Amino acid sequence: MTETKIYVGLNDSVTKKQIFETEKYTKIMREVCFAYHTPFSFQVSEGGYIHENGEYTREISLVLTLIDGDPGVIQEIAGDLCAFFHQESVLITEGEVRAYYLKDPLKSS
Repeated sequence: MTETKIYVGLNDSVTKKQIFETEKYTKIMREVCFAYHTPFSFQVSEGGYIHENGEYTREISLVLTLIDGDPGVIQEIAGDLCAFFHQESVLITEGEVRAYYLKDPLKSS
């Protein structure tokens, strides 16, 4: 299975500051995923990165995780999030994972 993660920073691309409360961004993330009818999970994380001009920035990011998502849909979601969150870009990572469900053995009798 393929695990795809989309990293979306919350600092505005122009002001370089977070404009809204984090909860507003998480609500937008949920609505985008619901609109695409795709299984998802996301986390709020804090990190830092270096701009092309060498400037270091710390910010809160949302990390969206999709398992075995359609590549075209993933590109659309990433593009929407980039636009909605007013970002220069979003980071997409992909990797193969072993994923499986474990059921409660007491309930499967």
